[in-house]
Amino acid sequence: MIEVKVLIVDDEKLLRDVVKEYCLNESYQVLEASDGLQALEVLAKEDVDIIVLDIMMPKMDGYTFFKKMKESYNIPTIVLSARSEEYDKLLGFELGIDDYLTKPYSPRELIARIKAIYNRSLHLDKEEIFTYKGIKIDLKGRVLYINNEEICLTPKEYDLLLYFVKNPNTAITRDQLLNKVWGYDYYGDDRTVDSHIKNLRSNLGEYRDIIVTVRGIGYKFIYEK
Repeated sequence: MIEVKVLIVDDEKLLRDVVKEYCLNESYQVLEASDGLQALEVLAKEDVDIIVLDIMMPKMDGYTFFKKMKESYNIPTIVLSARSEEYDKLLGFELGIDDYLTKPYSPRELIARIKAIYNRSLHLDKEEIFTYKGIKIDLKGRVLYINNEEICLTPKEYDLLLYFVKNPNTAITRDQLLNKVWGYDYYGDDRTVDSHIKNLRSNLGEYRDIIVTVRGIGYKFIYEK
């Protein structure tokens, strides 16, 4: 059995204990940190599969920690925050977080999201390389190349791109993307998708137009044989 290692970063011990209990019920290994600085110390010593991250913390807040963490690691991250404003959510997604839950939240929903993110990270496709125009995707290594230059994507951006590649020339709604790519029934603002699409298009550079907006529906990956 593969052991999933979850790092819980929150300055409130009671909230850490609740998340920890649910994670232990899933046989996950749990690491804890009470602020961003302590979390960076944990990452220097431990291999972590998923981070559950609070935003408002002393010493180093969640977003500052996340930006520093991304300089050295590529670990899927779920933000838990009492701040429900649209700006805070969009900021998180633009930075590259994988998911955002507003407090108070359902611990069972959190576990479902952890499972979905981790299962996607384990998935390996039978095909190893996808090429189209100047785009090359190493499906096994989860790496994107544009004109032979490696492009760094967040895990969620990569999952979106892969879903489009697997469903070419098909109009896909935002709800479909949320359910298929995020891996659960998502209840929230579908601008979550728009923010990730914007970042993905930016990373595609000159090939950004292969993902087009279908007015009133969602998006489509244009694949010309």
